[in-house]
Amino acid sequence: MNRFQMSVLQLGELIHYGPSSAAASQALSRPGEWSRPHRIHSQLRLVALNAPLKGDMHGIRGADFQCYQQARSMGLTATYRAFLSSHLQDLATIVRKADRTDMPVVNLRGEVLFSSWMSIFSGNGGTFDTSIPIYSFDGRNIMTDSAWPEKLVWHGSSAMGIRLTTNYCEAWRTADIAVMGQAALLQTGRLLGQHTRSCSNHYIVLCIENTYVARK
Repeated sequence: MNRFQMSVLQLGELIHYGPSSAAASQALSRPGEWSRPHRIHSQLRLVALNAPLKGDMHGIRGADFQCYQQARSMGLTATYRAFLSSHLQDLATIVRKADRTDMPVVNLRGEVLFSSWMSIFSGNGGTFDTSIPIYSFDGRNIMTDSAWPEKLVWHGSSAMGIRLTTNYCEAWRTADIAVMGQAALLQTGRLLGQHTRSCSNHYIVLCIENTYVARK
């Protein structure tokens, strides 16, 4: 056998015994061989203020400021706004339009309460699973903690998230016993339940993350 024939034979052996291109492709596609960048999922957190409030919150700006202040105190960098309708806004519109349909609403620990912001305002009163806790900024479960003896949430809205001008404690500026505000009883599993109560009561105030900030 001459040198040329030996070279052809060796080349044939390499082709015959070497891994096929299909096998190589399969090896590259095996789990664990390589990893894709981890995708950060966008979420909007719903968190309660650390204490219940009467209807006088110094207006919607005062309520928003308390949300902002308590979020910052816990190292949360996103903007939070009070979960309230007022003379300036309908509750359904306080989250920016781009974030209303494709981001789940979660509690402070990332557990899903609602599939999206707009799902709260579908007309069913904001139905949610009461076995999933809602936490305050300092980490307490408002459904069970005695700091909130009455499990009602101020919102001042219809079941569709539209402001009720006669039932929002004069735009959250009065705690007068004769003035009314709209609230929801959490045990019913409806965040927009329709319970009319005196503004002199101390009830839960929720805050919704308004400007999403990517979290690693």
